[in-house]
Amino acid sequence: MRRVAITGLGIISPIGIGIQTFWQSVKDGVSGIGPITRFDASTLACRIAGEIKNYKPTDFLDHRLVQRTAIFSQFAMIAGQEAWQDAGLDKYTFNDPSRCSVLLGNGIGGLEVDDEAHRKLFDKGNSRIPAMTIPKMIANEAAGNVSMFLGIKGSAHVLVTACASGTDAIGFAFDRIRFGRADVVLTGGTESTITEYGLGGFCQLKALSTEFNDTPQKASRPFDKDRDGFVMGEGAGILILEEWEHAKRRGAKIYAELAGYGASADAFHLTAPSPDGEGALLAFQLALQDANFKPEDVDYINAHGTSTPINDPIETKAIKRAFGEHAYKLAVSSTKSMTGHTLGAAGGIETVITALAVQNDFYPATLNLDEPDAECDLDYVPHRGRSGTINAALSVSLGFGGHNSVIAVRKVT
Repeated sequence: MRRVAITGLGIISPIGIGIQTFWQSVKDGVSGIGPITRFDASTLACRIAGEIKNYKPTDFLDHRLVQRTAIFSQFAMIAGQEAWQDAGLDKYTFNDPSRCSVLLGNGIGGLEVDDEAHRKLFDKGNSRIPAMTIPKMIANEAAGNVSMFLGIKGSAHVLVTACASGTDAIGFAFDRIRFGRADVVLTGGTESTITEYGLGGFCQLKALSTEFNDTPQKASRPFDKDRDGFVMGEGAGILILEEWEHAKRRGAKIYAELAGYGASADAFHLTAPSPDGEGALLAFQLALQDANFKPEDVDYINAHGTSTPINDPIETKAIKRAFGEHAYKLAVSSTKSMTGHTLGAAGGIETVITALAVQNDFYPATLNLDEPDAECDLDYVPHRGRSGTINAALSVSLGFGGHNSVIAVRKVT
């Protein structure tokens, strides 16, 4: 099987747009959580989120393109263009255009488009539903729009596995390259669900934080005893994956090597993880095996770490089962404490962070970890990030439906 390099990164997130700004925010431990400004959230139990601050799509995209795309597609194009340019592919000509693909993850699609269509349906009748409703809202349009925007003519797909979508997309893209089906794949995740409908639905599930509306930056607190639910975020994290020799031949910089991928299903419950952590454990084991890592090789885990009462101790249990005594020697953190939970984009954003952490030998922090849950007793890098050697790292995503996915990343030596 062929080796896979990470040669480009792009980001739009609650803590920064563009890799340099974003990574500085990660190092500084910046929280992107604040009061919702996009709509009147006063009647909701949760009134906070990780919004893209002062988002003006026409700052990045032609206004005609903005008119015919949903926000989640816009995010993918914005971050995708940065990753494409970062990899130097805007100045590269493919001998065979079919050897470059797009493979993205998305959880829900154009929720704000769906909102608008339903309001017009119920207020004014079905003849007033906007003509572009369906093309704008369906999840596959993220890959379609990116392929058209950047002129990528190979296969274009979107993978939907709830909160594991971004990680699974990266894993599938990894396989496309190492099994010889592509030389370059633009991959990652994108999501925008901060709408009254989206927040209301998750509020009804009792999944969101409701106790920190007056102190929003304290609301996302993975592994802390006072956590009370996740905080919704939005954005896109995009990576360029490239066959190793292809990248070397064209003189591309390489952030890190994508070394392995593991995925499993809990086969247990629609929204709750298996209490024994069995599904996540299997995904860890498969990723380690795929990367040819021993447990003691891993220095850092970017955990799923949602800040929900149910997830964090079960994920901790899975880590301890997968790594044994070494679990207490490695660093684990949840960068959702900064960005919120970006659902289908989470795997993309967090793999971008993991690649940068490996390249820069830096352990990102878990914010707001004031007093760990008694069942959460690992090194979660509380409050402040720190420097330290990272030769191998994992990024973890666990999704509704029992989807478990783990990506393994290795330092370039």
